[in-house]
Amino acid sequence: MRRPCDHETVARRVASDLGLDGFRAGLAPHDKVGATRELRDQSGSLVLVGDGINDAPALAHAEVGVAMGAMGADVALEAADIVLMNDDIQLVAWLHHLAKRTAAIVRQNLTIAIGVIGILSVFAVFGTIPLPLAVIGHEGSTVIVALNALRLLRDSSA
Repeated sequence: MRRPCDHETVARRVASDLGLDGFRAGLAPHDKVGATRELRDQSGSLVLVGDGINDAPALAHAEVGVAMGAMGADVALEAADIVLMNDDIQLVAWLHHLAKRTAAIVRQNLTIAIGVIGILSVFAVFGTIPLPLAVIGHEGSTVIVALNALRLLRDSSA
């Protein structure tokens, strides 16, 4: 007889705490992989949070696997893309916020870098900017991009 790997009571409480519409409990490792594939196909992306040996295959199949590291099994930590060293499930919400903020700053930095290079290229083609000034402009934009990225440090402590 197959034993369930996750307790329904715990799954129900976590789903309620996170405001989720549904949950699945009592899944064996191969069932978790199947559910992971199904949910990923339905939504286009999937973040899976787990901590045990039974979660490792599903963590590896998720688009982003997050392991709860303080009490997590080594194989789950290896299979995951991200390891949270604190077993506080609320860190997943913080992680989502940080990922969205990081993506926004990356877009800003690409816009700055490509914009400066585009402007400097136009001036260089027409010969209206001396080379030393172009180099200073390019290096200045690099400093601005680095300083912009440092804004993430404000949100990096959970």
